[in-house]
Amino acid sequence: MIARVGLAADPAIAIPDDARIGAHVVLEAGVVLGAGVTIQHHAVIGKQPALAARSRTRPAYDGEADARTLLADGCTVGCGAVLVAGVSVGPRAIVGDHTFLREGATLGADVVLGHGGAVGPRVEIGARTRIQNSVMLGPGSVVEDDVFVGPGVIVTNDPTLGRREAGRSLTGATLRRGCRVGAAVVLMPGVEIGAEAVVAAGSLVTRDVAPGMLVMGIPARVVRTASAAPGPA
Repeated sequence: MIARVGLAADPAIAIPDDARIGAHVVLEAGVVLGAGVTIQHHAVIGKQPALAARSRTRPAYDGEADARTLLADGCTVGCGAVLVAGVSVGPRAIVGDHTFLREGATLGADVVLGHGGAVGPRVEIGARTRIQNSVMLGPGSVVEDDVFVGPGVIVTNDPTLGRREAGRSLTGATLRRGCRVGAAVVLMPGVEIGAEAVVAAGSLVTRDVAPGMLVMGIPARVVRTASAAPGPA
């Protein structure tokens, strides 16, 4: 790694001596770095949200403390990743190359995010969860501990397709502990995938999936009880 060449950092940021920072990294005001963090080339940490003039969305943080961007001890942010102000990345978590995390998103310890994904405002991702490449998690989604999400999964959150009435909130999906979601699955707004359930690749999930069940198809239907998944190492 080319250490700190072209680094643009707010002067108030304390950079640990053991931090590994690549070329042309941007650290905006409010960034807090833990010991041993790695930030690879061209990452932007703590940027302000960019909203359209007619957008009804407002920053998902309230006050100076919530606007801090926290990178815990030993975490890694990949090349070209963008973390909006208010994101929190847990210890030893990995944020893949060219991943976009919106304000208020939180990642637990040892989470792995693949490259090219997008995590919406206030999305919560639990410890040891593995999310593969090009996954889109809609705002308001909750992903509990030890979940597996395959590549190309899309979690939606607006059943009106952009025509919701004023005051109606967006509702993401809830993925309970230990569930597994195969590649290219689409989860409709508000669905819950139960603990240790499995969603087969290519499915469209329009209703809740009970714990421990295997579902597949368009729309997804229960096939049988899912095979047991090993617990965390």
